[in-house]
Amino acid sequence: MSEQSFEMIAKTFQGLEEVLAQELTALGANDIEIGRRMVSFSGDKEMMYKANFCLRTAIRILKPIKHFTAKDADEVYDQIKAIHWEDHLDTGKTFAVDAVVFSEEFRHSKFVSYKVKDAIVDYFREQSGERPSVRINKPDVLLNIHIAETKCTLSLDSSGESLHRRGYRQEAVEAPLNEVLAAGMILMTGWNGECDLIDPMCGSGTIPVEAALIARNIAPGVFRKEFAFEKWIDFDQTIFDNLYNDDSQEREFTHKIYGYDNSPKANEIATHNIKAAGVSKDIVLKLQPFQQFEQPEAKSMIITNPPYGERISTNDLLGLYSMIGERLKHAFAGNTAWVLSYREECFDQIGLKPTQKIPLFNGALECEFRQYEIFDGKYKEFRESGDELNKESREYKPASRERGDRREFKPRERREFGGEKREFGGEKREFRPRERREFKEGERREFKPRERREFGGEKREFGGEKREFRPRERRDFKEGERREFKPRERREFGGEKREFKPRERGEFGGEHRTRSGESYPERKRREAGKKED
Repeated sequence: MSEQSFEMIAKTFQGLEEVLAQELTALGANDIEIGRRMVSFSGDKEMMYKANFCLRTAIRILKPIKHFTAKDADEVYDQIKAIHWEDHLDTGKTFAVDAVVFSEEFRHSKFVSYKVKDAIVDYFREQSGERPSVRINKPDVLLNIHIAETKCTLSLDSSGESLHRRGYRQEAVEAPLNEVLAAGMILMTGWNGECDLIDPMCGSGTIPVEAALIARNIAPGVFRKEFAFEKWIDFDQTIFDNLYNDDSQEREFTHKIYGYDNSPKANEIATHNIKAAGVSKDIVLKLQPFQQFEQPEAKSMIITNPPYGERISTNDLLGLYSMIGERLKHAFAGNTAWVLSYREECFDQIGLKPTQKIPLFNGALECEFRQYEIFDGKYKEFRESGDELNKESREYKPASRERGDRREFKPRERREFGGEKREFGGEKREFRPRERREFKEGERREFKPRERREFGGEKREFGGEKREFRPRERRDFKEGERREFKPRERREFGGEKREFKPRERGEFGGEHRTRSGESYPERKRREAGKKED
């Protein structure tokens, strides 16, 4: 690694790492390695500025300044204090420390932040007698310390405010889709402006705006007022100005992006955001529920993020997804739709078989981003056509053969019975059917039932062993005679022997009484008398 080139880390959401790595490759970054919710790379100062200014799926860009191991807080303090802080900070600037900790030893991230802050302050006090101030909101220098067990990395945060805050969003509906996630979803589909794009439930317009920026290749950082690296000691204004004013990579967009929603408030908010982003001529907004969605005239792609259920009843939610499936099937034939949701029962209501399932996180919710190819006609005919979606151009092209060429169907040869050899699964083997038993006309097969068991003391066959069967002796009772009930005299119960006395049966109309002391007929007569009164 040269003196001008250094290590950097781009943070992102889980599930977007591959897309972020592709963006970094396109920018010209080196040493790209994918991790969990991050991609590491290397480059010079200009590359760091580009990463902040151009990456659509990055949350922040970190510049590591020290890797070390520490078993306790004192070791963290010593390692931080050993850094030459004059290269990164001076007493006239403010700073803040953000800590991310996954460790049994360091269980409280704020405690780690305090130890880092103390080390920096003590360093400057010993050097000059003065110290820089700590500022939580919008500091001049933001530091990030990441601890995984005993492995520690201290980094300078070159972004400052999260990069998902583009700067064009004026207002938002409740629980709006994150801009980084929206851009990642669009890039995952492979859409690059070669056809119309539709979001039938666009809310505050995040997907349409991000799609327009992608279609025209407008850098998302153009709306930002400030990046953290602009306050660094070694900030190069000339490099950044050249990057900011270079619009040579922008391109024309000849199709349209459509955003629909059934909420007048959401439609108004989306209108303001689209104007702030300067893409009004590329996006058509319309106040329309998805129930009224009709087949588009031109080839289109749907990318949408329907409600998940936090603010809508289960029955209404399932009805919504059932309606989505019905509209896709009957009003979007021949096109592709992508739907983000996190409830399996919602996807089940769509009633269509997805061709792709991509796990994504929307905040803390573990979601899936599913692709649906809405074919026109029967599914069997669609499969026989041999068309599959080319992921680079997103156009339908037959796989490994010319369009219209059908595979030759070769049925299996019929199996010949009667001892002859036959063709079976590409292998010849002899087929031997069971021998049929021939019966003459009128002849009956002899039926040999099992030997009946003889009771009364005789021996019988039972499970291959001969043993004597002694049935119970049957007791004869004379007419009107009652059997005497003899309960068990004593039984083992919890280690103590006690006599078992069965309850006497109550005779209706006799002397036996109910718990109240009166007989059943007496109680009935009394209750009937009350009703007559």
